[in-house]
Amino acid sequence: MLHTFKTTLLAIALCLMLVAPALAGTAVNINTATVEQLQSVNGIGQKTAEKIVAYRTSHGTYSSVDQLCNIKGIGKASLSKMGDQLCVQ
Repeated sequence: MLHTFKTTLLAIALCLMLVAPALAGTAVNINTATVEQLQSVNGIGQKTAEKIVAYRTSHGTYSSVDQLCNIKGIGKASLSKMGDQLCVQ
């Protein structure tokens, strides 16, 4: 019985180690991301992604993710939903 428990526990730990990196994902850099890459972020559709790229093209690189609030249609609530999915590098 103890052997079965240890084996099951080991199997669960192994599964978590393999799945955790996939769940964590990597943040999308808003200074280099394409429209398609931005659309992979929850809460960003095609039109919003196009606005993010257009803003970057006309204003230069972002110094902070918070600058996305300068784009019509993106507010603090939207930005908080996107959370750690975005970054500036």
